[in-house]
Amino acid sequence: MSNNNSRRDFLKNTAIAAAGFSIVPRHVLGGSGFLAPSDRLIVAGIGVGGKGESDIKSFADSGKAEMAYLCDVDERRAANSVKRFPKAKFYKDFREMLDKEHKHIDAVSVSTPDHNHAIQALAAMQLGKHVYVQKPLTHDIWEARVLTSAAKKYKVVTQMGNQGASNDGPREIREWYEAGLIGDVHTVYCWTDRPVWPQGIQWPTQTAPVPKELDWDLWLGTAPQKDYIEKLVPFNWRGWWDYGTGALGDMGCHLLEVPFSVLGLSYLQDVQASVGSVYVDEFKRGYFPESCPPSSHATMTFPKAARTQGPVTLHWMDGGIQPARPEELEPNEIFGDGGNGILMVGTKGKVLADTYGDKARLLPTTRKENVAMKYARVPGKASGHYAQWVEACIAGYGKKEVSAPFEISGPLTEALLMANLAIRGADMRIDGKYPGRNLKLLWDNDNMKVTNFDIVNQFVKRQYRPGWEINYSF
Repeated sequence: MSNNNSRRDFLKNTAIAAAGFSIVPRHVLGGSGFLAPSDRLIVAGIGVGGKGESDIKSFADSGKAEMAYLCDVDERRAANSVKRFPKAKFYKDFREMLDKEHKHIDAVSVSTPDHNHAIQALAAMQLGKHVYVQKPLTHDIWEARVLTSAAKKYKVVTQMGNQGASNDGPREIREWYEAGLIGDVHTVYCWTDRPVWPQGIQWPTQTAPVPKELDWDLWLGTAPQKDYIEKLVPFNWRGWWDYGTGALGDMGCHLLEVPFSVLGLSYLQDVQASVGSVYVDEFKRGYFPESCPPSSHATMTFPKAARTQGPVTLHWMDGGIQPARPEELEPNEIFGDGGNGILMVGTKGKVLADTYGDKARLLPTTRKENVAMKYARVPGKASGHYAQWVEACIAGYGKKEVSAPFEISGPLTEALLMANLAIRGADMRIDGKYPGRNLKLLWDNDNMKVTNFDIVNQFVKRQYRPGWEINYSF
């Protein structure tokens, strides 16, 4: 086929020849239970212990995904997954895995500490791989903007691991809202009893030997070089700013997803916060800048959205802080699920829901309304979040809908991380004072910066450890 004529002849002759044959499906040739290669997703998991363990199991349980490659810096945490998928090849360094195996991989799941989400997901996306990334999508605002842009640039199927986005609740609430049952929503409350790990504490001065199964340098990844300490791995990293994003990063994606999907919220315009204090002696407040505070209340303002008549005020509360009980709720009725909840206040009524938008109910709870189903439900609900992504990856970019693509979960993550700027600012001590207290931070969304309290802009895009930089051009 050295010229256009020969190429046309080849295509013509091929078409004529093909017309004389009946096409037999591959699954018939392969016998009962055969899955054609085109209907199978080859997945690599980065971070396969803990939540990563359940993530990759859920992909495999879809029946259409093969966990062919496993990567984890901690062999102890990876042990169960290695046992479950004995044919999968194991790596410790995701860079080595992608370098050697990218030609054999269709999609990548990232379930690692927050500070390494972006560098791992972006590396996969730049190789044209579909990605599933645990919540929060990223550690920094700039990183969230990068992954949102990269999904479109590289035309890959994306999904964030806030599985409640696939629950019936968010769809049911949106149907109620669009039917006018609660009027125009202007105020939202989301709260959690987390953290359930230590916060508001001093960084330990006592170092410890690195477990032989753990590659500490790879675990640190983009984070600053520090000596290993006990009880940081595998879970308590969430309470340290170098690695985690606090209770807001942990639970915010699960709780704020409902107002985002129902109201069409996007980037916020301003935020203010107050934080809990820890006193180490009489009238002596402790100062632990490396740790997230023990509790916080952030108030975010979103401009008029696609499905609102005006701005929306969203209150986030953690550490056990809750809003006042709505008067429509009976005294002994559970507020939310007891530890977490979502309350949306409209001009004509209110909606209450649990974590993941579960058990959505109009208030008072005796109120029942019949509204026609408008939005298709995800088979399996929250559990079907994984199979939904697998099916969309097999279909190809833009062919099937997913519940939490980066075009939605990116701005959602940015809003949470913007609130964290206010939380960090309120907890910041400079020359014995707290200049970030009682401020409303004004956000320049186009330039990704706070315009009236510059010191917190250092956290919009942090400094990466040498050799672990993230490079991306919009």
